[in-house]
Amino acid sequence: MSCADTKGKPALYQRVVLKNASPYHYMKVCLVLEDESTRLNAVDLKQFIISGLDSLYGEVGAALNFDLLKYDEDTLTAFLRVYSKGLVKLWSSLTLLGSYQKQACAFRVLQVSPFLLALTGNSRELQLD
Repeated sequence: MSCADTKGKPALYQRVVLKNASPYHYMKVCLVLEDESTRLNAVDLKQFIISGLDSLYGEVGAALNFDLLKYDEDTLTAFLRVYSKGLVKLWSSLTLLGSYQKQACAFRVLQVSPFLLALTGNSRELQLD
């Protein structure tokens, strides 16, 4: 189709909006404990998150499906995968968790994305040589 063929015809534009293009959301979170010598393994961390969901949303919240994809015990940093519909519940329960074994703690949500690849890099921590 040449430019001459389109003269006199109004331009057609189509706006495409994708809502929830991905069924999952991925979160990179870090647990900050008052006593830095305390260590959790992956099972304890997942149980701690489930207990937070249970205390905020009850049994229905505790049944929320999420996966602990990767966990680093040294830095207490974890990658979580949750269905997009459950993101707000998981995030709010992480925010409201305030104590682990009678010591103060807090979850820091570092990154959230519907794409796992987006969590591999952080432009704020980029160091150019």
